Amino acid sequence: MPGPAQGLESRMNAMSISGHEYANGNRSTKPPGSATALSNTTWLAAQQRKAAHQPFQPRPLKNVVNAEGKGATRQPLASCHAIGNTPTATHAMVEKPKLARPPSMSTMRVAPPPRDGLDNARSARTVDDKRSFRTQLQAQTRTAPSQDPPTFDLGRYDGGLERDESKGRRETAHRLSGEDDALAMDSSMDGLKHNPTRQWSLSQFEIGRPLGKGKFGRVYLARTKPVPSEQLQNQGYVVALKCVYKKELVENKVDLQLRREIEIQMNLRHPNVLRMFGYFHDHGRIFMMLEFAGRGELFKIMSKLPDRRFDKATASRYIAQIADALQYLHSKHIIHRDIKPENLLLGIRGEVKIADFGWSVHAPSNRRATLCGTLDYLPPEMVEGKTHSGAVDLWALGVLTYEFLEGMPPFEELSGASMTYKRIAAVDLRMPSHIDEDAQDLIRSLLKYNPAERLPLSKVLRHPWIVRHDPNAHVRASKFVNKS
Repeated sequence: MPGPAQGLESRMNAMSISGHEYANGNRSTKPPGSATALSNTTWLAAQQRKAAHQPFQPRPLKNVVNAEGKGATRQPLASCHAIGNTPTATHAMVEKPKLARPPSMSTMRVAPPPRDGLDNARSARTVDDKRSFRTQLQAQTRTAPSQDPPTFDLGRYDGGLERDESKGRRETAHRLSGEDDALAMDSSMDGLKHNPTRQWSLSQFEIGRPLGKGKFGRVYLARTKPVPSEQLQNQGYVVALKCVYKKELVENKVDLQLRREIEIQMNLRHPNVLRMFGYFHDHGRIFMMLEFAGRGELFKIMSKLPDRRFDKATASRYIAQIADALQYLHSKHIIHRDIKPENLLLGIRGEVKIADFGWSVHAPSNRRATLCGTLDYLPPEMVEGKTHSGAVDLWALGVLTYEFLEGMPPFEELSGASMTYKRIAAVDLRMPSHIDEDAQDLIRSLLKYNPAERLPLSKVLRHPWIVRHDPNAHVRASKFVNKS
């Protein structure tokens, strides 16, 4: 029986491979034991080729199929860093750039006072680093794409002021020269009953679409021209610019009434009272800068509703806001005397704004005798020619509540004004059945013949019909009442 060495030699000779060849070959490669001499020779040569050192050759690029079904070359990984040779990336593949973030005060270290030359150099390097960081941050701020705030559309100007001038509305007769000087009104002058404003002129405004037209002038949507400010990005302030003509005011003897209206409204600050920002004049005209109520007149909104009625919740909230504003006015001894839907506006958030203070009066004595206002809203004391007080606004609030819920004033008579006068004097109140009991109680409490018996505004704000739909009305109103 041959030994181990002889057995190995005989097997190698059978494969035509000498022990010397095997000894000089790759010792880590073991030939198979059951193959023909030719196959073993081929196998061993292949193993030797694999073991030999080969120069690096990049793998060939593979073809992928794109969305259109055509072959597309896949980019090698190294090419993603090359400019102009980057494959189209999806949103998920895009890496968001990291923005430099200023260090917080808790992480910033303040270097101690320098003690030697090394500390001096270290301190100087710290200051330079901070300056470099600040410079980079300012550069990023300048190069960052600026997003301009949206511009409010003023609408198209109709050229009404130029048409009025061509008709001679701006001219002032010679006999009215003295009165014309009396109407030289400007909110920037000293010695007024309100704080002076900056000086304004028509050239400082961009005029937009018309908002309304009255007997003595026009109202336009306007915007103050932007002030150059990179930091504030000021686009100007949007206002309602009211223009009235001096000649017509004097001819109709309402010039003093306008002056009183301006003096009153310039001193009012309440969220439910239309704000006046300032006023100015030129030859023949007076301009008033008023708060822009974005949703327009309440009367026009009512006219578009079914049966011209508000729902109970909306009517209650509107009455609460008007009562809040009237309580503020009365605390400043101001009687409006012309509360009606035509003189109520809605702001952009849907809040009520009391406007048109043409018939308003500042009456510390609280007694007046002038017959003024609108027929359907006149109280019995005015109809009968008696003196009146701030209770006329309470009567008007009751009429307004009725009209909000019914769609028409309670004493309106189509047969003529005389019948309306009679119904008001007799308090001939006919309550519709669809108005709930709490609302009826509030209306009856306000429409009392005796002014002293009318429900005070503080109790109106706490009435169950108001509290049900606006429970915080009385709390909100107390913040604006003038305590002086």
